[in-house]
Amino acid sequence: MAGHKRSKKSGLPPGSMVHIGEKKLGKVKITMIDYDSKKFTEKPAKNPEECSTYRKKPTVTWINVSGIHDTALINDIGKCFNLHPLLLEDIVNTDQRPKMEDYGDYIFIVLKMLYPDKNENGIRAEQVSLVLGPDFLVSFQESEDDVFENTRERLRNRKGKIRDMGADFLAYSLIDAIVDNYFIVLEKMGEQVEHMEEELVKNPNPKTLQNIHKMKRQMIFVRKSVWPLRELINSLMRSESKIIKKSMLVYLRDVYDHTIQIIDNVETSRDMLSGMTDLYLSSISNRLNEIMKVLTIIGTIFIPLTFVTGLYGMNFRYMPELDSPVGYPAALFVMFVVAILMLLYFRKKKWI
Repeated sequence: MAGHKRSKKSGLPPGSMVHIGEKKLGKVKITMIDYDSKKFTEKPAKNPEECSTYRKKPTVTWINVSGIHDTALINDIGKCFNLHPLLLEDIVNTDQRPKMEDYGDYIFIVLKMLYPDKNENGIRAEQVSLVLGPDFLVSFQESEDDVFENTRERLRNRKGKIRDMGADFLAYSLIDAIVDNYFIVLEKMGEQVEHMEEELVKNPNPKTLQNIHKMKRQMIFVRKSVWPLRELINSLMRSESKIIKKSMLVYLRDVYDHTIQIIDNVETSRDMLSGMTDLYLSSISNRLNEIMKVLTIIGTIFIPLTFVTGLYGMNFRYMPELDSPVGYPAALFVMFVVAILMLLYFRKKKWI
């Protein structure tokens, strides 16, 4: 579906807004939060024009837009904040790679927000775009679900130093919330990997192999979301923009460290999943070898027994044992002794 919509952009001039991605919300919702160290205001906005009135205030303004499928409304919001058309084009394109771009008067940041998917036992992804200005932050999300509720609670209840800091600290808080949620996603995926390892050891089956391949695809997607994030944070740390104060470097370094930890965890999980495929093939091969060994032992034991029964099944007239009254039990006894001796020999060789 995304590829089909992307084809609509073919031949259009740069900056043409075409929504690429899944429509996750019926109606676009805009929420405004305006605050400083003493005052706090939170309310929904009916139209983009309400947002522009807060730009003239000497406070920090956070405009959160839930739903990016309405390109006309996104364009109106862009006009309120004088956003570049190429930036607006990237906002409505959910196939963007995490990145940071400095437009001079504001900084544009794209990230991937991940959630554990309880229904499908996987992960859900959502693109988040941040436009950071000197005293404002505009965030664009695909749906209302996010990981920013703790940040909102800190703003409402004046917890920590977030109300005393600027818009750059607010942007850091949102990025930090997204990065911290990666740990939760990786923890859930790690539990699934451990469960699959137990299945591989105890009872490997084709369904387990399917789960391994599914987990591999999810891990590749997480890797694609996390690896560019390291470059993004590094670019923010090295940015010469006046929008990001020097006091923010220590916080950005902390997020950078968390990003490196996440990348290490992702690489470790990928190595484990790669080894699990080999472990599955090895387990299946071992099971097949065990089955073949049992069948071979049974067949080997019956070879001399078959020889005896075949020898006495020829029905020649002058076979001395045929006329003996103990011929039949003697033959059974010989076959029994041969089978026992062969089992003892196999046991001595540790074949069974």
